[in-house]
Order: sequence, then structure tokens, then C-alpha cells
Amino acid sequence: MKKIFIGIFPNLAKDKVQEQIAPLMEFCRANEIGILLPRDIAAEYGTESYCVKEEETMKKMDFAVSLGGDGTLLRMARYMAPLNIPVMGVNFGRLGFLTEVELPQMQAAFLKIRNGDYTLEKRGMLHVQVFEEGKVVAEAHALNDLVLAKGYVSQMTRLQVKIAGEVSANYPSDGLIIATATGSTAYSLSAGGPIVYPGLEVAILTPICAHALHTRPLVIPLKDKIEISVMPPFEEISLSADGVIIKSIKENDTVVIEASPCFAKFIRISPASYYATWQCRLLRGEDTTKF
Repeated sequence: MKKIFIGIFPNLAKDKVQEQIAPLMEFCRANEIGILLPRDIAAEYGTESYCVKEEETMKKMDFAVSLGGDGTLLRMARYMAPLNIPVMGVNFGRLGFLTEVELPQMQAAFLKIRNGDYTLEKRGMLHVQVFEEGKVVAEAHALNDLVLAKGYVSQMTRLQVKIAGEVSANYPSDGLIIATATGSTAYSLSAGGPIVYPGLEVAILTPICAHALHTRPLVIPLKDKIEISVMPPFEEISLSADGVIIKSIKENDTVVIEASPCFAKFIRISPASYYATWQCRLLRGEDTTKF
């Protein structure tokens, strides 16, 4: 059996994550599973390292596993999707909509990956480009969502949205969320958007605190191009991808969103059905003392 190498993306801000690294390393050595850790801690555990800013160091990974919550998995997936490396999350957080297993199942999950006892699930992503005077000045990929939101000023934003080349709506609101099906249970859901089955290739446009009764969430095919421009009066607006700010949007900028050529590949080892688990994961947020 060929030895596999798994890149570990730990959220070191969580004490439980730090406590688990040493026993996980011992387990993987005993079961002939190669591990790569971030460069700043790899030497401490006597293993190989990677750096997210150096693509060559990550290409040795056969798989990538995050230790944390959904946010940790999202940050990891942005780096792994362009490299076509499958990902899995171990939940150390609360909701864990994207993570595959809980801490007690972590070691068993690593053995299943080593033994090839898993399936892969492809998830569509978004690609955004910001054009300034016809030139691309910023771009990013997003697995969960892209968000255009106002700054610290109190005035609402006014965004004109074109879909597939046609003007769809003018959104007077505090901003606009463009989510994938995967991201439908994140910020979009909090803003009143629908829960969408994660395997569907769609985008969800959800206004934030809309100031018009006709403005409602909209679900469209992922293949349809979305073009967004700011309408007067012009206010400070920021664009973020999966929670990371990409750029402040200026008066003459155009934001173009399309289906990303990259796909996130999720490792699935659990037979549990999405329909059987989504309600349970939503209810986790009711009692934060248990997680």
C-alpha cells in the first residue's frame, strides 16, 4: 500500500486543537500515515512542513484535513481547490455544517482515508473579479460566499445587479450576499436566505437588511454571470470572499461573479444523510455550553 500524506490545517487558537496534535502525530506514525504541518510548528513535532504561500510545499499532500470549525475548513479549501486536493474537516467548533467528523471519530476517519474507504463530493465555487477602467484589479475564489457590505457609515448601499447580461434588480440595502449552495447555511441563512441542498450548482443572492419589500433572496444557475455596480449616492463598500476582505469597491468599479473553474472536493466517510443531519446541526447553536 502506497503511503499517503495528509496536510493538517490546525486552528491553534483553540486549546483543544493544540492538545490533539501530539496524540494525532503518534497515531499517524504508528499507522504509517505521513503528516505535514505548518512550517512554524512542524519542527516541534518532527515532521515535514508546508507553507500556504509556497504552492510547491503543498503539492506533496494527497489529502488535507482541518482541525477547527467551518471557518478553518473554508480557509483551507481556498488553497486546496486549485491544487485538486481533497479536503475534510474535524469539528472543534459548534455548528460544523461543513466538517465531516467530530473529535471522537478523528482517528478512525484517518484510517478510512488511508484505506481508501471514502467517497468524494464535488462542491461548486464562485470566482470574482473587480474591474477598474476595464482592468482586473482584484480577484478571488469563494466556497461559501462573496459579500458586498457597507462600511461604518449609516447610509444604505444601492447596488445594480445584472444577471446573464440583463438588469435584474436594484438593491437598496446594507449589502448583498452571493452564496453557493454550500454557503446557503452560513451568512445567507442569517440574512433570511433559503437552505439549499449543497450538491446543487446554484448561486443565492440574499440582500442584507433590504430597504424595499420587493427585494427578496433569489436562486439562479451557477453558470449565469453576475455583474454588480454601485449606484449613487456612493458610499464605502467592501468586498469579501469567505470572510476575507478582498477590496474596497469604488464608484466606477464593476464586480463580476462567475462559476469558478475550481471545485472543492470533500471527503465523505460517513453514511449519514444530509436530510437527516442538517436540522441537528442547526439546533447545535441553541446551547453553546455543550460544545
